Amino acid sequence: MFQAAILIARQYNISIKGQFITGQIVDTAGTEINAIAAACKAISASNIVGIVGPEYSSEAPIIAGIGARIGIPVISQSATDPTLSNRNAHPAFYRTVSSDNAAALAIAQLFLNYNWTSCLIIYQNDAFGNGGATAITNAFLKNGLGIAGTLLFDIVTLRLQDNLNDFLTASPTRIVVLWVNSFYVPSIIQNALDYDLIGPNYLWITSASFDLSNFNRTYYPNLIGLLNLEPTVASVANAPINAALLNAAFDLWNQYEPETFPGSNNVDDYAFFAFDAAWTLVQSLQKFCSITSNTSSCISLSNATYCFDRYLFNSNTLFDIINNMEFLGVSGHIQFSANTTDRINGSYYVANNIQYSPTGINFVQALSYSDSTGWQRNTFTQLIWPGNTLAPPTSGAKLEGVKLIFGLIQSTQYTNIINVTDALGNTTFQLVGYVPDLINLLQTKLGFIPDIRLAPSNRTYNGLVADVANGVYDLVVADLTVTASRRKKVDFSNSIFDNSVRLVIRAQPDIQIGLFSFLNPLSWDLWLLIIGTLIFGSMLICIVERVANERLREKSHSAAYLMIFWYTFGNFMGRDVELQPKTIAGRLISSAMFFLTLVIIASYTANLASQLTISKSQPIISGIDDIKNGKVPGNRIGLLVGSASLEYYLTAVSGGNPNYYPLYSRDQIYQSLLGNKIDVGFIDTGNAEYMTNDVYCNLTISCSGFN
Repeated sequence: MFQAAILIARQYNISIKGQFITGQIVDTAGTEINAIAAACKAISASNIVGIVGPEYSSEAPIIAGIGARIGIPVISQSATDPTLSNRNAHPAFYRTVSSDNAAALAIAQLFLNYNWTSCLIIYQNDAFGNGGATAITNAFLKNGLGIAGTLLFDIVTLRLQDNLNDFLTASPTRIVVLWVNSFYVPSIIQNALDYDLIGPNYLWITSASFDLSNFNRTYYPNLIGLLNLEPTVASVANAPINAALLNAAFDLWNQYEPETFPGSNNVDDYAFFAFDAAWTLVQSLQKFCSITSNTSSCISLSNATYCFDRYLFNSNTLFDIINNMEFLGVSGHIQFSANTTDRINGSYYVANNIQYSPTGINFVQALSYSDSTGWQRNTFTQLIWPGNTLAPPTSGAKLEGVKLIFGLIQSTQYTNIINVTDALGNTTFQLVGYVPDLINLLQTKLGFIPDIRLAPSNRTYNGLVADVANGVYDLVVADLTVTASRRKKVDFSNSIFDNSVRLVIRAQPDIQIGLFSFLNPLSWDLWLLIIGTLIFGSMLICIVERVANERLREKSHSAAYLMIFWYTFGNFMGRDVELQPKTIAGRLISSAMFFLTLVIIASYTANLASQLTISKSQPIISGIDDIKNGKVPGNRIGLLVGSASLEYYLTAVSGGNPNYYPLYSRDQIYQSLLGNKIDVGFIDTGNAEYMTNDVYCNLTISCSGFN
């Protein structure tokens, strides 16, 4: 199309200094040094007054710098790096293709239309890749979208900087934006196909189309639904183009090079941008000479032989003409300004969709975009999504049909093993409990394929975490405590059970109360003293009262003594006795006996209450503070190796001193408590409550939970 623009200028009799405009085409092979060499050679040998190109963003800053130095315009048809938009940095640069800032905005709008929230970006390590990734990231942030991760493709080694399988499968999103040049796309796509990373569970959006015939037909079902987003011409969005100019260009192409003409419907969109870039130069040069007083010398270059010393006189006038130029080109409305190098008033994109065709698979135009109307569906084409479905995918990872390896650990209250015998007498083990039931429920709702594996009985909880980190299991479902050190290795879901650590000890048996336990509050010596006091006091009262008391005089000596003893005993027991002392001595002795009775009863009551209280079982510790204060020796404290409880003990209790009694299963903790090998065991709440209530009734929990 570049040559077509030159030939049309000749047909329209557009000439400079009486000579028709000509052009040269050079191939730089996409390398900067080749671009410099080719440009310098052409500038030194010919009167070059403008450059169409370069093709790649990596070459554009260099060629734009050459144009600025010698005063000639450089108009690229395909360099999209957003950093090239700065007019101050690139005063001689223009482009007929839209900047990747516009492409990023179109992608963000596509995500909003389908309620996608995030994506992964794979980009090449040059100006095109870095600029595109930055533009997409900025556009997503402005629109409330997220970038789940980025992966670099090295264009020198032709390798990704990380493992593609690990990068994609570990990501929470399943949409991949591939921002690399077209010749890098097939190798990356093939790599993804080898890992089954393209297909029903992944949506890929590429920045360049690629040849589908290079892929094995067995991969066709996986490629269905892939999207390719590229800049396009205004006619796709029903905006006007210069149809007469376009038909003339097609006619010339078909006339002079029919073997390369693909047909009017198959011309690459970048060819339209190249034509408009060349046509911009043609028209600007024509106008430049039309306003110059001496038309024969309107194009004047210095005579220097060294390319960088050549200079176009009055180049500022030529740049002003381009900055103010406006015309209808074959790609749409063409207009530039002095404030930006970008073409203004119109950015158009097309989303091509891989679909089945009679000959295999092919790209089909499914969506079109303009910055004025947004994304529009093609009325003649159905949009097919990955999995050959009409239902749009979600951006999040889906587990339907995905095989997941579950790691479980035997735990009495969560996962148990039972033997099942079938009709043939074959016995197999089956996992039952809360965790297997939970996995079955999740499988029903999410559709994944579970591969449940029971961890060895000697596997620690820290070992389970390491197994997930090392890829032995995809995930572990167990009563795992979330700790800072474990978070550094793996991710945790929301907890399904709030847990804490409890201290389990042996239950203390109650003291048995015998028939004569009521005598225990006072010693036998004191009981004998009390009895002796009663006898001796009764004798004294009898002696001093017998003569004065008429009731005693009538009795025999033994009967009188028994009556006095009954009086003394009754007062001691708090009973009201009818006999009253008559003498002063009798009353003094009785008062002393009353006081003695008061003291003895008060002491007896206090001691009896204390002994009854003590007879109830008392734990050896009341909580974790007793452990911290050293009430129980370290070697009498049982801890599960590789558990969060052990980590807590070393951090918060022993200061890193491993003075505990190591155990390797919860059953060992319980058996060690029963066998008097340890006095305290650290166990999580769920297991401790279940086992002490239903299995080991002679063990108990000594305190509330702690973390």
